[in-house]
Amino acid sequence: MTENHSISAAAPQGETPQPVVPPAANGERETARADVSQPDAFRPDNELKAMEVAQLAGHILLENGAEISRVEETMDRISAYFGVETKNFFVLSNGIFTTGGSRDFRQEYAKVEHIPVRGTQMDRVVAVCQFSRDVENGQYTTEQALRRLREIQQMPPKRRSLQILASGIGSGCFCYLFGGNLSDSAVALMAGLLLYVFVMYVSAPHMSKILGNICGGLLASAVCLLAFHWNMGDHLSRMIIGAVIPLIPGVPFTNGIRDLADGDYISGIVRLADAVLIFICIAVGVSLTLVAGQSWIGGTLIW
Repeated sequence: MTENHSISAAAPQGETPQPVVPPAANGERETARADVSQPDAFRPDNELKAMEVAQLAGHILLENGAEISRVEETMDRISAYFGVETKNFFVLSNGIFTTGGSRDFRQEYAKVEHIPVRGTQMDRVVAVCQFSRDVENGQYTTEQALRRLREIQQMPPKRRSLQILASGIGSGCFCYLFGGNLSDSAVALMAGLLLYVFVMYVSAPHMSKILGNICGGLLASAVCLLAFHWNMGDHLSRMIIGAVIPLIPGVPFTNGIRDLADGDYISGIVRLADAVLIFICIAVGVSLTLVAGQSWIGGTLIW
C-alpha cells in the first residue's frame, strides 16, 4: 500500500505523528501573515487618508504663523512617507490648494481650503514639525496620525494671565534696551500690562484688527503720557516705544520677508502688507495721544 505523506510523516515509535502542511496551504499562510504585518501606511486604499493627514498638518502650520516653505515641505514629507504617488500643494498666506492620488487615477484627492490670517501660536507649529519627523520614523499609521493632529489642533493657548505678565515684562525690558532708565521701564511695564488686558478682553474678541491696534496704541501711549505728566518717568519717547512693543507683528513681518526670499511673492507681499497695516494703526493711535497731550500739557513732549 502506498503511504500518504500529505497526512502524516513517519515518526519514531511512541511519538505522535505530526501532520505535514501541503506547500500550497503553507504559502497561503505566509501571504496572509505578510498582509497582516504590512504597515497600514503603505496600503493603496489609504492614499486619501494620507492626503487628509498632510492637509490637516498644513492647515495647522499655516493657521499658527508658519512660513510657506515650511508648510509645503511638511505636507510633501508626510504624503511621500505614506506612499502617495502624485501630489501637488499650492500654499498661499490664507489658503491651501491640494491635489493627489495614485498614478492609475483609481483614487484622487482634491481640496481647496481657506485659512484666515490669525495670530501666532508657535507651540502648535513646533508640535506639527516634531510630528512630521515622527511620521518619517514610522511611529504613526494614517488613523493614528489624524488623531494626533486633532490633538495638536486642540492645544490650548497660554493662560491669559501669563500672556499679560509676559507683555508687561517685555515692555519694561525693551524700554530699558532702547535707553530708558529704571523709572521709564517701570512705567512701560505698567503700560504693557494694561495694554494686554485691553487686548485679551476687549480688542481681540470685540474689535477689528484696525480699530483694535489704533485703540491699543492710543491706550499704551496715554498711560505713558500720564505717567510722564506726573513725573513718574523721564523719557516719554522711550516709555512709549517699550509700551507698544507687544502690538508689533514681528513674526508676520519676518515671515513675509522670508517668503519673498524663497520666491513666494504673493504670500510675502500679503504678510508684509498685513504687518505694515498694523504698524500704521499703532502709529495713528500714538499720534492721536500726542496731539491731544500737546494741546493739554503744551510744550515739547517727545525727546
